[in-house]
Formats: sequence, structure tokens, C-alpha cells
Amino acid sequence: MAPALLLVPAALASFILAFGTGVEFVRFTSLRPLLGGIPESGGPDARHGWLAALQDRNILASLAWDLCLLLLFVVQHSFMATEAVKAWTSRYFGVLQRSLYVACTALALQLVMRYWETTPRGPVLWEARAEPWATWVPLLCFVLHVVSWLLIFSILLVFDYAELMGLKQVYYHVLGLGEPLSLKSPRALRLFSHLRHPVCVELLTVLWVVPTLGTDRLLLALLFTLYLGLAHGLDQQDLRYLRSQLQRKLQLLSRPQDGGAE
Repeated sequence: MAPALLLVPAALASFILAFGTGVEFVRFTSLRPLLGGIPESGGPDARHGWLAALQDRNILASLAWDLCLLLLFVVQHSFMATEAVKAWTSRYFGVLQRSLYVACTALALQLVMRYWETTPRGPVLWEARAEPWATWVPLLCFVLHVVSWLLIFSILLVFDYAELMGLKQVYYHVLGLGEPLSLKSPRALRLFSHLRHPVCVELLTVLWVVPTLGTDRLLLALLFTLYLGLAHGLDQQDLRYLRSQLQRKLQLLSRPQDGGAE
């Protein structure tokens, strides 16, 4: 049992890293553009037009660097999800395979956020600067971001957050309960086999609905839109399964209230 218990700190460390990265991702995608906008460099008149931006080496270098960071994340997130890599990591890391994947994904996302270069002198696709848009558009964006993040957290709960983060696998292993996926229903296994991004629409809302869409933010939104679009595959059977799971979890949450009322 001792070697099995040593797995718990590793799984917890991966979970803490992923949780902290998620909080940082909320700041990176929502708080910074909504509360801070994009860094100014002499005001809107100092920004280049689209044609001039294509001739500015500084802007192109920043965009190329950001593109490399995004591609690093996409390659890591996709490559480690292939069956061959999962089989290899399962062979050498055992039940920590999911925790390793989560930790590597969090580290790749940390690199994107920490070394991201903005383009303050680059052109903007749109910008809410004149009144009343300068007041109401940021407020509307803020409301939509809050709703989107609440939906994302709710969907993660429906999808079993502990299992997504790799904690449940280690917990089941320590107790000798086997692999959690082996206890899933056929409908759940079918869903997990072809859906890796259950929060596609909500995340796209966060990426695109901003008061100012600068050049680097446009690159971020475009690449993630393409990536999520290629990986997203919900159909009617999946939607029915998710609806039944949501109803079951809501019933579980309502039971203590019903008992207290009685």
C-alpha cells in the first residue's frame, strides 16, 4: 500500500498546478482584456493600419512568437492525447497517466500566458471607444464572460472534474477499485471517445466577446477557434446523455434541501 500512497502527492501536485493554471487562464482571457484593455502606445492614432502592420517587423515578430507558443500548446495537447502516447505513458507512469497529461497541459498553457507578447501598436478589428459604446459594451462583455465561466464550471462538474484531473484514477487505484472508465456506461464511453472539449461554445464566447479585439487577441481567438472546431463533436446522443447526467446531479444536490425541509 505504501507505494500506492506515494501516488497521491503526485496526483495532488498535478491537480494544484492545473487549478492554478485555470485561475490564471481566467485572468489572461477575461480579466486582462475586460479590465485592462490592450496596452496603449501613444493612443489609437499611433497604431498601424493592417497593411502597415504587415510591414512592421516588430509586430510580425511578436505575432510569430505568439503563434509558436500557441502551436506548442496545440501540439502538446494533441500529441499526448493520441492512443500511442497514452499507451506509452500508461506503461511507464501507470495510473498517473492522466495526471501527467494534465500537468504537461498546464505547463504548456503557462508558457503561453507568461511569454505572450501583445501588439499595442498593431491594428484592431474592433474597439468600443466612443460613448455610449465605451460604457455598455464592456459591461455586456463582462456579463457574458461571467455567464460563460459559470457554464464552463458547471459542465466540468457534470463531466466528473476529479476524473478529468486524474485524481479519481489514483483514488480508485489506492482503494483497489480498478479503472474509473471501466465503470462508465456505454453512452459515457462513446462521448469520451470523440469529445475532448466539452466547453467549446462557452470558451469561444470568452475568446471573441471583448471590447477591443487587437491583433494578438485575434490570433489567439482564431487559432483556438480552429482547434476547438476540429476537436468538437457533440451529437444528439451525446446531448441526451449530458442532459440526463445534469438532471441526476441536480437531484443529488437537491436531496439535502428536501430532507431539511421535511
